[in-house]
Amino acid sequence: QVQLVESGGGSVKAGGSLRLSCAASGSIFSFNAMGWYRQASGNQRDFVADITSGGSTNVADSVKGRFTISRDNAKNTAYLQMNSLKPVDTSVYYCYYQETGNNYWGQGTQVTVSS
Repeated sequence: QVQLVESGGGSVKAGGSLRLSCAASGSIFSFNAMGWYRQASGNQRDFVADITSGGSTNVADSVKGRFTISRDNAKNTAYLQMNSLKPVDTSVYYCYYQETGNNYWGQGTQVTVSS
């Protein structure tokens, strides 16, 4: 089992920044990727960004140029740096950890951006 603990959400005004963290612990053996999805109220869960075990990153077009994902391998922690936040970025952000045969999800953290 892998446990994920998210932190760093909150409320900011448009143009502000937040950094989300996702720390993985437990039986970490075959890590493939970590990343985030987000889900606004009444909407589906959408991909935001991920980082693979090889260090490659993928970022959704909607946040490209504003959000950056990184990972501290020694701490088994991924980070999502969110800059130039917009009201449309308001969502619950869910961290995920993907290993061979399993996906794990964090508890979600609320990000609210006011205009």
